[in-house]
Amino acid sequence: MNICVVGTGYVGLVTGACFADLGNQVVCLDIDERKIGLLREGKLPIYEPGLDEVVQRNAQAGRLTFTTSYPEALQDAEVVFVAVGTPSGVDGEADLRHVREVAETIADVVEHEIIVINKSTVPVGTGDWVSEIMRKRCGDGVHFSVVSNPEFLREGSAVHDFMHPDRIVLGSEDRAAAQCVAHLYLPLRATVMVTDLRTAEMIKYASNAFLATRISFINEIAAICDELGADVKEVAFGMGCDRRIGHHFLQAGLGWGGSCFPKDVMALAHMAEIHGTHPQLLRAVMDINRAQRRRVVRWLRDALGTLDEKTIGVLGLSFKPNTDDVRESPSIEVIRMLQNEGAQIRACDPQGLETAAAILDHVAFCQSPYETAQGCHALVLATEWEDFRYLDWPRIRAAMQGRVLIDGRNFYDPETMAQAGFDYRPIGRGIRLNPQNPATI
Repeated sequence: MNICVVGTGYVGLVTGACFADLGNQVVCLDIDERKIGLLREGKLPIYEPGLDEVVQRNAQAGRLTFTTSYPEALQDAEVVFVAVGTPSGVDGEADLRHVREVAETIADVVEHEIIVINKSTVPVGTGDWVSEIMRKRCGDGVHFSVVSNPEFLREGSAVHDFMHPDRIVLGSEDRAAAQCVAHLYLPLRATVMVTDLRTAEMIKYASNAFLATRISFINEIAAICDELGADVKEVAFGMGCDRRIGHHFLQAGLGWGGSCFPKDVMALAHMAEIHGTHPQLLRAVMDINRAQRRRVVRWLRDALGTLDEKTIGVLGLSFKPNTDDVRESPSIEVIRMLQNEGAQIRACDPQGLETAAAILDHVAFCQSPYETAQGCHALVLATEWEDFRYLDWPRIRAAMQGRVLIDGRNFYDPETMAQAGFDYRPIGRGIRLNPQNPATI
């Protein structure tokens, strides 16, 4: 099938490359000339494990091409996936300006029957809104259908997730159009759920909000464990052994971030509020998540006496391992709070230095944890990259001025850290830092 994908971010590029890998003819369209220029040169504008190989293989085979031209991209397209950003607005609502621009341009350009598929995460009712926009602008005789096909890709494993989905969700008022899109996914042999537009859109929001709720729940349990001397890792394992609960998304830490959970939970809460319901649980989920960052800053302040003119090393800048995405990263928020209290920051990340440097000022970006540790009064492990698991801890301790280590992901063994000479503080494991005389740290 001839496919057009609008948007070459994490979702759009993975979608286009993987559909090409399934044997389709795919044109990826983006108005960002820099991105398209890089892709035509065989360079990816993002880091995503395994994606480079898929893109290069299909580009070389002629199944995957890139353009900034709508007429070129839509000329032979039977379906067009819309995978543009829907960032948060001032009140937490999803900003749909890019979706509107795409819908209007498709309607102005296309001259043949086409199926428009929303991959972007959009508020409930957006499919109807897109249909109305296109109905007003499409030329006489041009038939189109709108299908909602929300994505469930995790950054860091997006290619695998596309090729091995838990389910495919399709929503449309046009059953034949939904069946046509379902045919695209046939090689994946996945469960396909066909429903109406609004239900499909809500499935995406409800799924992300529930996963965010699980993380905030275990973080609240972690805070209680710290006060009562229990170990949240053991608590989570014991909970997860119950088949009704399971082990996924029960890892206590600095909380959730990235491009999806923060904006989707806020958008769902906003939708609830403007339609007269009261999303108390969603508000609590967001409050707990924000509190996790503040706890780390408070621990550092208590341990060091003051943060003013202290040097803090941060291991990890991306919001999760195996991505260079720093959007809504817990690490970025912690750094800004530390800077507000006068701390000097040194930081490293295997993939996120360039993206972090674009949004952070007055940070010493380092190439390794060992360089990061030089002269630091404390270290914070913020992102659980495998690169950070097996470090020479006595070497790091010797490079530091102080000995405080905040493990924001419960990544390390407390006994090993103690033997290396650290005052070690994980999340929710009942281990407390001993406050130090600032003059001796």
